[in-house]
Amino acid sequence: MRAAGGHGGIAKTPGMPHFAPMDALYNRIGSGYDTTRRPDPFIAGRLRALLSPRPGGRYVDIACGSGNYTLALANAGVPMTGVDISARMIAAARAKPAPASLDHWVQAQVAAMPFAGGAFAGAVCSLAIHHFPDLPAAFAEISRIIEPADGRLVIFTSTPGQMRQYWLGRYFPAMLERSISQMPSPESVKRALGEAGFRQVTTENYHVSPTLRDLFLYSGKQRPELYLDAGVRAGISSFSSLGDRGEIEAGLARLAADIESGAIAAIIDAATHSEGDYLFIRAGR
Repeated sequence: MRAAGGHGGIAKTPGMPHFAPMDALYNRIGSGYDTTRRPDPFIAGRLRALLSPRPGGRYVDIACGSGNYTLALANAGVPMTGVDISARMIAAARAKPAPASLDHWVQAQVAAMPFAGGAFAGAVCSLAIHHFPDLPAAFAEISRIIEPADGRLVIFTSTPGQMRQYWLGRYFPAMLERSISQMPSPESVKRALGEAGFRQVTTENYHVSPTLRDLFLYSGKQRPELYLDAGVRAGISSFSSLGDRGEIEAGLARLAADIESGAIAAIIDAATHSEGDYLFIRAGR
C-alpha cells in the first residue's frame, strides 16, 4: 500500500482541512468499532455488483470508516482508495493487512477531497450520507473526482420511511426520531444526485438478514438480544451519540422483559413489511 501522497491522482493542498463534528464522533466510537462492525459478505457483494468495476479502473470508498468494505472490495480484486474524515478510523484502516489492490487511505472531508478530477472510475458510500452536512456539495465533489463519461456511484443507506417501520421505535422513540431526522429523503437524494450530474438513478431494497455480520442500527431486527450488548450499542452512532441515557436504560429494561416473556416475537412480526430496511442506490451518468 502506498502512502497517501504518492499517487498522481492526489492533488497537493496546503495546510490541514477543517474537519466537521462527525470527526469527533467517530474518533470517539472508533476504538471498539471493528469488534461489531465487520463487513457483511452479501452487502459487499451487492456493492461490487452494482459498481460493476471494469479492468483498469480505480475506485474510491467515500466515508470508509475503518475500511471494512474498502478492504472487502479490494480483496475481491477491485483497486480501491478509502477516504474518511476521522483520523482514528483512518489509523485503524491503515493498521489492517492490505492486498496489492488497496491503493491509499486518505483523511479528508467529503466536500473537499484531495484528488484530481476524474481520478476514479466510480465510488461507493455505505451508511454515511446522513452525516454529510451539505448533500449537494458532497455529491458534486464525488461527481468531480469520478470520470465524467461513465462514472458510477453506489450508495447504501436507509430512508426516513423505512426507519419509521423499525420496531426499535417502540423502545427508543426519541433516539430513533433523532436518527430519522438526520436521514435525507429519497427525493432530496435523487435531486442532489441530478444536480451533480447523475441522471440514471435506480434503487434496490435490502432486508436485514438474521445472519448479518455488520451490526449497524437495525442489525438486531430478528436478533433483539444484540441491543442488550453494550459493545454492540457502542458501535452504532444512534446509540452512542443520539440516545438519551434515561430513555436507553428504560428501553433496554422493557426490551429485556419482552425478550424474557417472548412478547418480542409478536412485536417483530407486526413490524414485518416488504419495503426494505435499507436501500442500495446506483447512480450513473
